[in-house]
Amino acid sequence: MLNKKSDCELVKAVQEGCQQSFEELISRYSNKAFSLAARLTRNAEDAEEVLQDVFVTVFRKMKGFEGKSSFSSWLYRITVNAALMKLRKKRQSQNTISVEDIQPQAQEAVLNGSSDQQDSDAIALRHQLISVLEDAIHRLPEDYRPVFILRDIDGLTSREVGRILELSIPAVKSRLHRSRLMLRRRLQKFYKEFSTGIVQNPGKLAGNF
Repeated sequence: MLNKKSDCELVKAVQEGCQQSFEELISRYSNKAFSLAARLTRNAEDAEEVLQDVFVTVFRKMKGFEGKSSFSSWLYRITVNAALMKLRKKRQSQNTISVEDIQPQAQEAVLNGSSDQQDSDAIALRHQLISVLEDAIHRLPEDYRPVFILRDIDGLTSREVGRILELSIPAVKSRLHRSRLMLRRRLQKFYKEFSTGIVQNPGKLAGNF
């Protein structure tokens, strides 16, 4: 059985000119990098473009990578920066990524137990809630959105998020807490409107801070 090379071994080989090792790194992280880019841009085509930019940047800067952080953290940092740059250039994007993929802990953190409605309105509630939640996450401030996505959606630890975004652990926790509060306020407003039967346009509702 062949031993799988570590990231460090592959990086060193790339720095010595091994193209095959670079291709192995791409294969190892392309899905995760694309997923992160897609969650940040909410547009599959934009995410594909971000992914191409990411690996061009990685290849160009690989010789200068000193290994002070893990390769994965370095790659995710480049991905976050590239995705945010893409968003700045294209403020309006279509919804192509579903919040159905959000991990259970993210939904629990946002909803805080408020999704216990089991009556005949449950299907309609879930459909509109997904739309509201998508818009609300997308409208989080640029400094907060990557923290929420990496921590509550992708399930990374605060320490890992801090390394990727070059933030202290207290800063990560503070931004995560504020992100959850912002999302909870939007969802509480949605539930209030839903319960009174006067739900507004989900995009408009999510935009009201």
